[in-house]
Amino acid sequence: MKEEKLIRALELRKDNKKKESNQLLLKIVEEYPDNALVNYQCAWSFDILGEESKAVPFYERAIKLGLSGKNLEGAILGLGSTYRTLGEYEKSKNSFLKGIELFPNNRAIQVFYSMTLYNLNDHRKAMEILLKCLIDTTTDSEILNYKKAINFYADKLDEVWK
Repeated sequence: MKEEKLIRALELRKDNKKKESNQLLLKIVEEYPDNALVNYQCAWSFDILGEESKAVPFYERAIKLGLSGKNLEGAILGLGSTYRTLGEYEKSKNSFLKGIELFPNNRAIQVFYSMTLYNLNDHRKAMEILLKCLIDTTTDSEILNYKKAINFYADKLDEVWK
């Protein structure tokens, strides 16, 4: 029965019926409070409604309950991003560092982490991460022509050569 309700809630979200999806997910969480996936989907539903502070406890619970794989990646990114939008930059940083440790190839986590570093006034490190993500993921031939130089300068933005 839970799976059917969850599928219905996700269909509602897909059909842009975000509030209805959120309300159904809240009912499912009441029935299955220890289900990591349900908590994650509920957190996500609050995020897309712009109710970030309500999303946090559901993200935290989903992660604590042992969410795994792509869902864990999404929850860590969601939680870190949500903390950032709420101005809780250290919590955001810690979430993203955990995400980078667990999922070192997830560029989205790295990019969102760079936003948090910007908010923490660590502009140098934020730019370094963004530049490295750019050169590692772009297909733009003009940028790729300068890949070696961009990679070299990525962590030397404050240096001056005379």
